[in-house]
Amino acid sequence: MNVVILDTGCSNLLSVKWAIERIGYYPYISCDPDIISCADKLFLPGVGTAKTVMNNLNKNNLIDLIKSFKKPVLGICLGMQILGDYSSENGGINTLGLINRSISLMNTQHLTLPHTGWNKVVFEYDNYLFKKIKNESYFYFMHSYAMPLNINTIAQCYYGGFFTAAVQKNNFFGVQFHPERSSKVGIQLLKNFLEI
Repeated sequence: MNVVILDTGCSNLLSVKWAIERIGYYPYISCDPDIISCADKLFLPGVGTAKTVMNNLNKNNLIDLIKSFKKPVLGICLGMQILGDYSSENGGINTLGLINRSISLMNTQHLTLPHTGWNKVVFEYDNYLFKKIKNESYFYFMHSYAMPLNINTIAQCYYGGFFTAAVQKNNFFGVQFHPERSSKVGIQLLKNFLEI
């Protein structure tokens, strides 16, 4: 199977690659449209800013390719956030617009930002992404911006308020947490995605 990690110009690419390799797959890291278009599974990772990612996608002529992609896609952290239509981070930028929700700074009721560490994730639906994972398992988060709950939310988390922890629309999946840093449950989630 052809697994590709999109080089978004942000960090955590190697940690995602190593986690996938632990499962037995050997992904490419690339921003080459020809390689990306041949992917059977595509990962959109990201630790950084929405502007950095969107500028890099635009520079490499990848925005339309991603939006029209028909195979399964998994956005991780910032990679999930850019599935929305707008991010208010750093003055704001339009994102991919695949999910009709904007990303905004979390209202944490005076809890510290960024939201960093392990937190409980509650699954909304019996989604294949969570196969063999116990509901209310703990995953590792590191973010200050989040997507509100919406019709495409498949899991939620609470940190001063509820926010979307995982999302799905058609072949596009996203997780706000970092499965590559979430021990056994994170590896199981990556395995589930790779086996869709």
